[in-house]
Amino acid sequence: MRDASQPKSTIGRFFEDFTLNETIDHPSPRTITEGDVALYHGLTGNRFVLQTSNQFARNVGYHAAPVDDIFVFNAVFGLSVPDISLNARANLGYAECDFLSQLYVGETIRARSTVIGLRETSGGDAGIVYVRTEGLDHRDIELMRFCRWVLVPKRDPSVATAANSVPELAPSVPSITVPRHKLNRHWVDRLAGSPYRWDDYQAGERIDHHHGVTIDDAEHKIATRLYRNPAHVHFDANKAEKGQPIVYGGHVISIARALSYNGLANACIVASINGGRHISPTYAGDTIYAWTEIAEKVELEHRRDIGALRLVTRAMKNRSCEDFPGEDADGCVLTLDYSVIVPRR
Repeated sequence: MRDASQPKSTIGRFFEDFTLNETIDHPSPRTITEGDVALYHGLTGNRFVLQTSNQFARNVGYHAAPVDDIFVFNAVFGLSVPDISLNARANLGYAECDFLSQLYVGETIRARSTVIGLRETSGGDAGIVYVRTEGLDHRDIELMRFCRWVLVPKRDPSVATAANSVPELAPSVPSITVPRHKLNRHWVDRLAGSPYRWDDYQAGERIDHHHGVTIDDAEHKIATRLYRNPAHVHFDANKAEKGQPIVYGGHVISIARALSYNGLANACIVASINGGRHISPTYAGDTIYAWTEIAEKVELEHRRDIGALRLVTRAMKNRSCEDFPGEDADGCVLTLDYSVIVPRR
């Protein structure tokens, strides 16, 4: 019999509670429902046709519309939060994010993480925890994997841990997982929303996505609950540094991705996230704008129907992107380096 005097609730992990190379199987797997997907599209404004039209998806070889890749990322991320970043001050960045398989409505996902690095900060009151997280479906097939690093406070700042192990992370995902579907066989540009295919983009080209989205307080909290991310800094004003909850960075990624539809509507599949950084926090009331640079065009071996584009999208708060502001510009909140699959002519 368990000791009834022991507390039943948990306050989450602090930096000292992590051990290098430990593996954590996260509880509470979730089944993705039609309601989840509808709410995601409503909260982000996502319009990419492959993920929003069953009929379009069937016409190009899928049995139904797959769940949006960035939603899958956020859902897997959210499952890991109670064990990794419930008490985190900030999520600092991402690397080696590889989307390996599609997820569909009605399927169940779970997550597990391995601690791959621990480094105490110079101030001694916190540390950076590096983890590699995997998302698996109900058959235990790996859907995706990613690395992230997060700033976690120490339980006792007066006790040094001497932790100083920083993993070497690749600057990009080494290979692109290519969909088996022949995407241009029945791909209709008119229905997708853009006449521009892989052939029409050039390395170095810059695209201002023009539109802005003001993030409301209730809206970002509903989105974060949808992702099942319970981290205190997104909900509890008493635990937020400025007394105001921070918008979850993954939701900012979702907004920027949805904005990129204007100019990249045929880029329906996210193949990988090579790296990402949250430059500064976003709060309720901020308006997000975004622009994208085509960093590289990639030919895919044995495929003439599709190609890949490596993109760098920058999201700004409260300033337009018509002058293509950089990471060091006032108001930059996100730099995201990722690769997408685009139909060819």
